[in-house]
Amino acid sequence: MNEAIIASHVSKNYGRVRALRDVSFSVGKGEVFGLIGPDGAGKTSMFRILCTLLLPDVGTASVDGYDVVRQMSDIRRRVGYMPGKFSLYQDLTVQENLEFFATLFGTTVEEGYDSIKAIYSQIERFKDRKAGALSGGMKQKLALSCALVHQPSVLFLDEPTTGVDPVSRKEFWDMLSMLKERQITIVASTPYLDEVRRCERVAFLSEGQVMGIDTPDVILDRFKDVFNPPGIEHEKTMGVAEENVIEVEHLVKAFGDFHAVDDISFSVRKGEIFGFLGANGAGKTTAMHMLTGLNQPTSGTGRVCGFDIRTQYEDIKRHIGYMSQKFSLYEDLTVAENIRLFAGIYGMQDDEIARKTDDLLRKLQFEEHKNDLVGSLPLGWKQKLAFSVSIFHEPGVVFLDEPTGGVDPATRRQFWELIYDAASRGITVFVTTHYMDEAEYCDRISIMVDGKISAMGTPEELKRTLNQPDMDHVFTYLARQATRSSD
Repeated sequence: MNEAIIASHVSKNYGRVRALRDVSFSVGKGEVFGLIGPDGAGKTSMFRILCTLLLPDVGTASVDGYDVVRQMSDIRRRVGYMPGKFSLYQDLTVQENLEFFATLFGTTVEEGYDSIKAIYSQIERFKDRKAGALSGGMKQKLALSCALVHQPSVLFLDEPTTGVDPVSRKEFWDMLSMLKERQITIVASTPYLDEVRRCERVAFLSEGQVMGIDTPDVILDRFKDVFNPPGIEHEKTMGVAEENVIEVEHLVKAFGDFHAVDDISFSVRKGEIFGFLGANGAGKTTAMHMLTGLNQPTSGTGRVCGFDIRTQYEDIKRHIGYMSQKFSLYEDLTVAENIRLFAGIYGMQDDEIARKTDDLLRKLQFEEHKNDLVGSLPLGWKQKLAFSVSIFHEPGVVFLDEPTGGVDPATRRQFWELIYDAASRGITVFVTTHYMDEAEYCDRISIMVDGKISAMGTPEELKRTLNQPDMDHVFTYLARQATRSSD
């Protein structure tokens, strides 16, 4: 095999943390290669070394025959990089972002247009719109265009589809297949198993070490405890409590002539796990903002925990928990300081805070980490802590906006055990997710399309009614009926 990338005995430490330990692998020219593994495995450190953004402590690495230490400038002209957090400038327009990245690499959009035309043409009509106003799927296409505008031979993608709906994710990987036909080498990390299977080979990293390199099917089977943990047994709460915690009737939110939320009605019972699904731009985040008191409706009515969303939104905020897709804790405070801060905001008394903090740390097995800065924790730990803090005051309902984005399957399973525990205590869970295996865990699901609720019911009811084998097919079937742009 003609090799585009060679890593030989690479190690990297951050103080006492050993991020990479004696890592070796190679990638063939034109190959689609996956770097996979749990949070904190060392994937991002490896990407940064190969992109010449970090120096290895030990070992060597080369990209297209150029050494990552001695020939940085040669490598940087030849690689494209999409980091885990979008690399776009949110306040620049689509066109300005593209021109900036072209200039950065000493080229022009015109010179590189043919290499990005198939992708960029899908968003070119939005060229005067600021990147921050685009949906997740559109940002993804722009970021990929920016990474390709200088016609690189190697493309590094560090979890490029986190927070993007299943249909847009499939479209993204179809675009990568087009790039492979042009013999561009692609190295990608992803927590989504369907995307892992679209790689030709994968290297599984755990605690900084390569545990195995093989085809996706071989690796996923060999390490199934990590990638396919056993399902969670959960008794559905349907019918247990008749009390409605959320009631919505004919809710509308309009921005000028555009109806982001277009006449939706539903109710959610106490202790229910309610999945609120939809493609990027379908209107679910706008609806959630109205239910949490962050925005008022144009018309229609709604009550959360007995309070009117139009007039009593401050009362609603005191009786709910909320965890956003963007991590909601303070990274420069310790675990214990974050718990105390949010408990104080929720109006809890000092003695109750102290008692419940000890209980929470013990439950999460965080006792030894209570004085660690939150910023130093692995992503999965942060997510579990953020959820636990959001329900620390025992709210009537907790809103979770894509809480497990970018988290590996084993950690997501642990997260859902926390959700089930909260529901068993009578806390209603209102959750959005782009993982369709998580949709199966919900008691009921609604799926929004073009601002309306297109379908609602239990996972089994939806699969049976729409004659689909699983929730991934249900979601794709409905989302592809959308007529308006995701923007």
